[in-house]
Amino acid sequence: MNSNIALLIIDMQNDVVEKLPLAPGIIPGIRDILDRFRTVKKPVFHIGRSYRSDGTDVELPRLEIFKEHGFRIVEGTRGAEIVEPLKPLPDEYVIIKSRWSGFFNTSLDLLLNRLGIGTVVITGVQTPNCVRTTAYDAIAYDLDTIVIKDCSAAMTEQVHEYNLADMANIGVQVMLKDEFFKQFESVVMK
Repeated sequence: MNSNIALLIIDMQNDVVEKLPLAPGIIPGIRDILDRFRTVKKPVFHIGRSYRSDGTDVELPRLEIFKEHGFRIVEGTRGAEIVEPLKPLPDEYVIIKSRWSGFFNTSLDLLLNRLGIGTVVITGVQTPNCVRTTAYDAIAYDLDTIVIKDCSAAMTEQVHEYNLADMANIGVQVMLKDEFFKQFESVVMK
């Protein structure tokens, strides 16, 4: 970990959090990390998705589900908004993605480069989809990548654990929030 660090909060939007049973439980931990980054004025990226109301930009694997169960995370709706405890401040970055990775067809890489970021800390949902693909892409961009285990979630704890193990196998640092805070304080807050 280096002191040029940024926080990525993935898909903590009303429609997503309300759908995943384990998601509400990670909000307090993410808020703790968010407060720490805000205190030392390190960059925060709120990364979410948003779809057109007609569904023309929904991923093909999800299109039938969206048609059957109604469209979620539609631009301009309450469902697409970041959950209240994690609402972005005006000086924080909001990245809207149309696919799983926060890097795919967004300005995330450009902004991280311009800010000189060498380490990204990833929190949010869902571990096997958006968290994992963002982590894989971060590694591909040669970023020191940390996923906070108790500040990310999947549909089940078992799916979460399997995907964390998979990410660790490619070099992602998987750690608990308290373990991260110890390193953060020694590197960033000295």
